[in-house]
Amino acid sequence: MNRTAPEGYTNVAPWVVTDDTGALLDFVAAAFDGQELARVPVEDGTIGHGEIRVGDTVVLAFDRRPDWPVMPSLLRVYVPDADAAVAAAVAHGGRVVTEVSDGAWGDRGGRVRDPFGNIWWVVSRQEEVAPDEAWQRMSEPKYAEAMRVAQETLDAELSGREQGLASPPLRPND
Repeated sequence: MNRTAPEGYTNVAPWVVTDDTGALLDFVAAAFDGQELARVPVEDGTIGHGEIRVGDTVVLAFDRRPDWPVMPSLLRVYVPDADAAVAAAVAHGGRVVTEVSDGAWGDRGGRVRDPFGNIWWVVSRQEEVAPDEAWQRMSEPKYAEAMRVAQETLDAELSGREQGLASPPLRPND
């Protein structure tokens, strides 16, 4: 396959539109060890373009105009230590949506809403798990409960309901 993205960029890049892109870049640098690549202010005082590298991905961002809708993003970030990254995100103004737990597929992670309304799935890979084993694990109470809590907390956060909804995953036909 021919490479279509510039060196150092992935073919798909997330854009985050926020009311304070400068503060978002600072948050991502502090919480997820991001390396700021660009912060371009424009004449009206807003940030017209920002870039920050987290691992192998560049997250792009710019300030929202007052007449645009609020557009929170949902992002997953792999980090070396999910517990430490969630703690760092909270220390820099984030709020836990889903407590960190172990998942059947070999990840440990939780969710944080940043001060700008974006929700980050903060995940660290603990082990490689074959799909058959992951589906077997889903019947174990520890993993079934983690999945239920993950679904309910996200649903509650996005819907505004006090109690979120959850539904057990169904194994696809192999």
